[in-house]
Amino acid sequence: MRGVLNISEAFSLALHSAAMVAASHGGKETARSIAETMGASENHLSKVLRRMVREGILVSARGPGGGFSLGRPGGEITLMEIYQCVEGPFRPVECLAPKPVCGGGGCVFGRLPEKAAAEFREYLENTTVEDIKRSLGKGERHDKKDRGDR
Repeated sequence: MRGVLNISEAFSLALHSAAMVAASHGGKETARSIAETMGASENHLSKVLRRMVREGILVSARGPGGGFSLGRPGGEITLMEIYQCVEGPFRPVECLAPKPVCGGGGCVFGRLPEKAAAEFREYLENTTVEDIKRSLGKGERHDKKDRGDR
């Protein structure tokens, strides 16, 4: 049975990257610095970042002083936009079993999956990158040394 909240690695990378870029003091982050901070594959992250550039969520600049920055103000970029950029249209999970087994007579979980999907969708639609930046604490970047990791 799948997890209750199944978020792909690509979506997680996209969300965290957008938050890091928004919170960076220079307004730019490199793929390498983001990958190192998150402990992610730079190649996989680069693919995700390219998708975000194609959708106008991020812009990229090459060369010294280059990197990724937000394509628009963070208050204009919703988490749903990031989700759809990486995952495609939002489709709530209809059944938690690998193959529907309840016979159409209801779900063993009642309306819980439907309610959870609706709440998740609402959160994605009503939360912006700026909201996340604020929740990170005054725009300060939370890298490994800030969390106490070694």
